[in-house]
Amino acid sequence: MTHEDAGKYSAKHRSGTIINEQVAKMVREKSLGGKIACATCEKISKELGVKVSEVGITADLLEIKIKKCQLGLFGYDKKPSHGKYIQAADSVSEKMKCAIEEAAENGAVTCTTLWSIADRLGAKRKDVSTACETL
Repeated sequence: MTHEDAGKYSAKHRSGTIINEQVAKMVREKSLGGKIACATCEKISKELGVKVSEVGITADLLEIKIKKCQLGLFGYDKKPSHGKYIQAADSVSEKMKCAIEEAAENGAVTCTTLWSIADRLGAKRKDVSTACETL
Protein backbone atom coordinates (compact mmCIF):
# COMPACT_ATOMS: atom_id res chain seq x y z
CA MET A 1 0.00 0.00 0.00
CA THR A 2 1.18 3.52 -0.65
CA HIS A 3 1.48 6.54 1.62
CA GLU A 4 -1.88 7.72 0.30
CA ASP A 5 -3.44 4.51 1.63
CA ALA A 6 -2.46 5.27 5.22
CA GLY A 7 -5.42 4.79 7.50
CA LYS A 8 -7.17 2.55 4.95
CA TYR A 9 -5.40 -0.72 5.72
CA SER A 10 -8.64 -2.56 6.45
CA ALA A 11 -9.66 -2.05 2.80
CA LYS A 12 -7.21 -4.84 1.87
CA HIS A 13 -9.47 -7.40 3.54
CA ARG A 14 -12.96 -8.75 2.92
CA SER A 15 -15.79 -6.97 4.62
CA GLY A 16 -16.88 -8.90 7.69
CA THR A 17 -13.45 -10.36 8.44
CA ILE A 18 -13.58 -11.46 12.07
CA ILE A 19 -10.68 -10.70 14.36
CA ASN A 20 -9.49 -12.61 17.39
CA GLU A 21 -10.09 -10.25 20.33
CA GLN A 22 -7.08 -11.64 22.21
CA VAL A 23 -4.83 -10.77 19.26
CA ALA A 24 -6.50 -7.37 18.88
CA LYS A 25 -5.96 -6.57 22.56
CA MET A 26 -2.27 -7.40 22.39
CA VAL A 27 -1.78 -5.49 19.11
CA ARG A 28 -3.40 -2.43 20.70
CA GLU A 29 -1.24 -2.79 23.83
CA LYS A 30 2.02 -3.19 21.88
CA SER A 31 1.37 -0.45 19.31
CA LEU A 32 2.51 3.09 19.82
CA GLY A 33 1.07 6.06 17.97
CA GLY A 34 -0.89 3.86 15.59
CA LYS A 35 2.21 1.85 14.60
CA ILE A 36 3.64 -1.54 15.52
CA ALA A 37 6.98 -3.10 14.57
CA CYS A 38 6.99 -6.21 12.38
CA ALA A 39 9.16 -8.03 14.94
CA THR A 40 6.58 -7.21 17.62
CA CYS A 41 3.87 -8.78 15.45
CA GLU A 42 6.01 -11.89 15.14
CA LYS A 43 6.46 -12.03 18.93
CA ILE A 44 2.70 -11.68 19.44
CA SER A 45 2.06 -14.56 17.04
CA LYS A 46 4.46 -16.80 18.92
CA GLU A 47 3.14 -15.81 22.33
CA LEU A 48 -0.49 -16.41 21.37
CA GLY A 49 0.16 -19.40 19.09
CA VAL A 50 -1.43 -17.82 16.01
CA LYS A 51 -0.12 -17.23 12.52
CA VAL A 52 1.80 -14.00 12.05
CA SER A 53 -0.54 -13.26 9.14
CA GLU A 54 -3.43 -13.19 11.62
CA VAL A 55 -1.60 -10.58 13.65
CA GLY A 56 -0.92 -8.57 10.48
CA ILE A 57 -4.54 -8.73 9.37
CA THR A 58 -5.63 -7.69 12.85
CA ALA A 59 -3.30 -4.69 12.73
CA ASP A 60 -4.74 -3.77 9.33
CA LEU A 61 -8.32 -4.03 10.57
CA LEU A 62 -7.43 -1.86 13.57
CA GLU A 63 -5.79 0.64 11.15
CA ILE A 64 -2.42 0.18 12.86
CA LYS A 65 0.54 0.57 10.53
CA ILE A 66 3.23 -2.11 10.56
CA LYS A 67 6.68 -0.52 10.64
CA LYS A 68 10.25 -1.76 10.45
CA CYS A 69 9.47 -4.61 8.06
CA GLN A 70 12.00 -7.36 8.69
CA LEU A 71 12.24 -7.92 4.96
CA GLY A 72 12.86 -4.22 4.32
CA LEU A 73 9.93 -3.84 1.95
CA PHE A 74 7.83 -1.29 3.82
CA GLY A 75 7.51 0.55 7.08
CA TYR A 76 10.89 2.20 7.35
CA ASP A 77 10.86 5.84 8.44
CA LYS A 78 13.94 6.72 6.41
CA LYS A 79 13.48 4.89 3.14
CA PRO A 80 14.97 5.89 -0.19
CA SER A 81 13.00 8.03 -2.61
CA HIS A 82 11.88 4.95 -4.62
CA GLY A 83 9.93 3.76 -1.56
CA LYS A 84 11.74 0.54 -0.63
CA TYR A 85 14.60 -0.12 1.71
CA ILE A 86 15.68 -3.16 -0.28
CA GLN A 87 17.52 -2.91 -3.58
CA ALA A 88 17.86 -5.61 -6.22
CA ALA A 89 21.05 -7.67 -5.96
CA ASP A 90 23.56 -8.08 -8.75
CA SER A 91 22.97 -11.83 -8.65
CA VAL A 92 21.06 -14.53 -6.79
CA SER A 93 22.47 -17.93 -5.92
CA GLU A 94 20.86 -20.86 -7.68
CA LYS A 95 19.92 -22.37 -4.31
CA MET A 96 18.12 -19.19 -3.23
CA LYS A 97 16.44 -18.78 -6.61
CA CYS A 98 15.10 -22.35 -6.56
CA ALA A 99 13.82 -22.01 -3.00
CA ILE A 100 11.94 -18.79 -3.79
CA GLU A 101 10.55 -20.05 -7.10
CA GLU A 102 9.35 -23.30 -5.49
CA ALA A 103 7.59 -21.34 -2.74
CA ALA A 104 5.95 -18.76 -5.01
CA GLU A 105 2.25 -19.02 -5.74
CA ASN A 106 1.08 -16.87 -8.66
CA GLY A 107 4.27 -14.84 -8.38
CA ALA A 108 3.80 -14.07 -4.68
CA VAL A 109 5.52 -15.33 -1.55
CA THR A 110 4.39 -14.67 2.02
CA CYS A 111 6.61 -13.10 4.65
CA THR A 112 6.62 -16.23 6.78
CA THR A 113 7.62 -18.34 3.79
CA LEU A 114 10.55 -16.02 3.10
CA TRP A 115 11.54 -16.16 6.77
CA SER A 116 11.46 -19.95 6.55
CA ILE A 117 13.65 -19.91 3.43
CA ALA A 118 16.14 -17.64 5.22
CA ASP A 119 16.24 -19.98 8.21
CA ARG A 120 16.62 -23.08 6.04
CA LEU A 121 19.44 -21.56 3.98
CA GLY A 122 21.16 -19.86 6.92
CA ALA A 123 20.65 -16.48 5.28
CA LYS A 124 19.52 -13.14 6.64
CA ARG A 125 15.88 -12.27 6.02
CA LYS A 126 16.88 -9.15 4.11
CA ASP A 127 19.12 -11.26 1.84
CA VAL A 128 16.09 -13.33 0.85
CA SER A 129 14.09 -10.15 0.33
CA THR A 130 16.85 -8.75 -1.87
CA ALA A 131 16.79 -11.95 -3.92
CA CYS A 132 13.01 -11.58 -4.37
CA GLU A 133 13.45 -8.01 -5.51
CA THR A 134 15.99 -9.22 -8.05
CA LEU A 135 13.83 -12.06 -9.30
